[in-house]
Order: sequence, then structure tokens, then C-alpha cells
Amino acid sequence: MKSKKKGTEDFGSDKVNRERSGCFMSDYAIRPMKADDKATVINMMRGFYASEAVHTNGSEEVFNNDVDACVSDNPFASGYVFTREDGSLCGYSMLAHSYSTEYGRPVIWIEDLYIEDDARHKGLSTMLLDLVKEKYPDHIHRLELEETNLRALRTYKKNGFTTLPYAEMIREPEHK
Repeated sequence: MKSKKKGTEDFGSDKVNRERSGCFMSDYAIRPMKADDKATVINMMRGFYASEAVHTNGSEEVFNNDVDACVSDNPFASGYVFTREDGSLCGYSMLAHSYSTEYGRPVIWIEDLYIEDDARHKGLSTMLLDLVKEKYPDHIHRLELEETNLRALRTYKKNGFTTLPYAEMIREPEHK
């Protein structure tokens, strides 16, 4: 069996090296979300959607649909989880796959990025952003965040994101 460099996760031909700016995160890893992660991820989603980082509160139906989409063969969604060295989950992220007519290319939307308090400030957000950059190099990478979430704003800017000059709007379907 070929050994991997410690701190590197292998996603097919994609490698995510967790060494960055002198910070080596050997206690954490990132991997694709699995069906067995559902209960833990939904519990984290409850906390994330109740926080000031998200405009809506979500619902159990939304949480279940989102995780199911991420662990199935749904072409529009994928999910990742952050794990501690002991294998326990300490965060998750969900990506939405779309196409932009504005840019004329595929888009990866970083929809959710949640990290538990004890695992924050350890470079896990950057680990995910590096994975997205390496796995989807020809895609536009987009995300939304609450303007008051200054720590997240700094992290995203540090990783090459810029603020767009227009507001986003939504129209939800009417429920009968």
C-alpha cells in the first residue's frame, strides 16, 4: 500500500494539501459527505441556520433535502465534512453546481460552510476553499455571506474572493 503524505486527502486525482502559510493542520481532514453523516450534519445545520451568519432559519425538510442531495448522485449538489483526528465531525460544507450566463462558464456556489467553535481559526475554511479551487479550477466560485460577518469576509478576501457591486434578490414559490 502506497502511503500518503500526512495532511493530504486524496479525492481521485485531486489532492488537498493542508500545509499553508506555515500552518499544518494534521489534526483535521476534509472528505466527501456520506449518508452516515446525516444526523450529525443536520444537527450542525440547526446551529448554523439559527446563527447570525444565515438570513433564513431553514427547516427540518430543507436540512434533510440538502443532505440527501449531497450524498446522492444529484448533479447540482455536493457536500464535504471536516473531521478531527479521532474521526468525529467538526464541520460541513455544501456546494451547489450551476452555470453562469454572465461569465459563460460553470459555477460552484459555496452554500454552507460551518465549523464548530473548537475547530475554528485552524485554517479549515481555507482548506475547503483550496479543495474547491483545485477540484473546480475552470469554474467561477461564488458565495453569499451576511455583511456583518466580518471574520468570514476577511477569510474569503484572503482567499481571493471579491465583493460584487449588486444586491441579490429572491422570489420563492408559493406554497398551496
